[in-house]
Amino acid sequence: MLLIVSLTMLFGYFLNDAMAPLMTALQSQYGWTAGDYGFFNSSYSWLNVFCLMLIFGGIILDKKGPRFTGTIACALMVVGAFVKYIAVQYVPSPAADPGHLVFLGHHRQVVIACIGFAVFAMGYEMCGITVSKVIAKWFTGHEMALAMGVQVALCRVGSFAAMFFSPMIAKRWQMSSPLLLSCVLLCVALLAYLVFNVMDKKLDTQLAAMRSQIVSKSSNSTSPDDGFRLSDLKAILTSRSFWLIALFCLIFYSSVKPFNKFSTSLMLNKYGFTDDSAFVNFVPSLLHLCSLCLTPLFGWLYDKKGHGTRFLIIGCCVLIADMLLFALPVFPTQGFAIVLMVVLGVAYSMVPAVFWPIIPKVIPHRRLGTGYSVIFWIQNIGLSYVPLLIGLVLDRWCITGTSPGGAPTYDYTLPMCIFASLALVSVLIATLIRRDDRKNHYGIEEPNIKKN
Repeated sequence: MLLIVSLTMLFGYFLNDAMAPLMTALQSQYGWTAGDYGFFNSSYSWLNVFCLMLIFGGIILDKKGPRFTGTIACALMVVGAFVKYIAVQYVPSPAADPGHLVFLGHHRQVVIACIGFAVFAMGYEMCGITVSKVIAKWFTGHEMALAMGVQVALCRVGSFAAMFFSPMIAKRWQMSSPLLLSCVLLCVALLAYLVFNVMDKKLDTQLAAMRSQIVSKSSNSTSPDDGFRLSDLKAILTSRSFWLIALFCLIFYSSVKPFNKFSTSLMLNKYGFTDDSAFVNFVPSLLHLCSLCLTPLFGWLYDKKGHGTRFLIIGCCVLIADMLLFALPVFPTQGFAIVLMVVLGVAYSMVPAVFWPIIPKVIPHRRLGTGYSVIFWIQNIGLSYVPLLIGLVLDRWCITGTSPGGAPTYDYTLPMCIFASLALVSVLIATLIRRDDRKNHYGIEEPNIKKN
């Protein structure tokens, strides 16, 4: 089960990051600006944030269950991927047709690609909350952090493949070729999730048989039949602990995921990499390669030893130091860039491995889908506005010249300082979560594995 649901997210991660290493190519070949690129990445949250589709998805998950919700989510990812592919492949680019500015000064191709990305993101985030609730259902009382760590690690395979192979595929064939590959992979993901539906239905049958034999356990928190009530949403939104967790998710991921979108450009502009160098694709992907290797390890440690908030605080402190070293004008060498990306990968492994298993300890299983959806909704606010902010900052204050290929060159000091400031705020919020756990006794500091 774990491998199957992780496969759906793995292929989603591939499409999510397929355009991340192509910023410079889009500028030089298609005529996109950094503002266009930031606007494109911000479209990820149009439907999820502004239309509240992510919150509705969580309510649907709690009402209809993971089988129905996950199938719809996978179908939306497929549709969004095809729209995005059509935009890049068949709609004339700003360089070829500069006159069609149709929305907020952005070209028609950019806007259509944004629409596809927004539809994909709606399904992608809905699939994410569904998979999280599925793992909590199957692994509560057992190695839940390890299971979530394995799922996150397999997702990083998708991100690593996108960061490393997308430029090669685009250079070998066409700019849209990574997107076409993504469409095929997401169709496979949809079929895989249908297989999971059969497995999950069998589990529900087994649980129902157990509850019929042991009446005293009929209210087990892993029951898939616990229905969502409107009062549950009020209980979630009035919880101080929930808001601390949601804000931590917002700030931490706003300091890492948007950085990933601009990391290839950073390597080209500060550390002397060139477009034809294999390392320019490999170095940014080290973030995901390290996460692939280390996230299950940190999840296993949390399952065995506990101390969840300590992991959060240490990971965020490492993130601050790493972002500041990226910002400072010291050691602008390729070797130093590799070291910094590896260290960043450690932080990006430690925090998610512990953070996601914390949530089921704070939110009851009946409300878990809605709780995840609100957290993801708040996270998407950062994923929408931070890339847009970075793109605007680069265009207005950080242009230093023009590369031989015609793309602008940038000074990344100010953007990296923004990312470091966000990481500092995440440390403060993690400290508040630690204090809140001591007061309410959620068990965040306790191991996940419970003896029968």
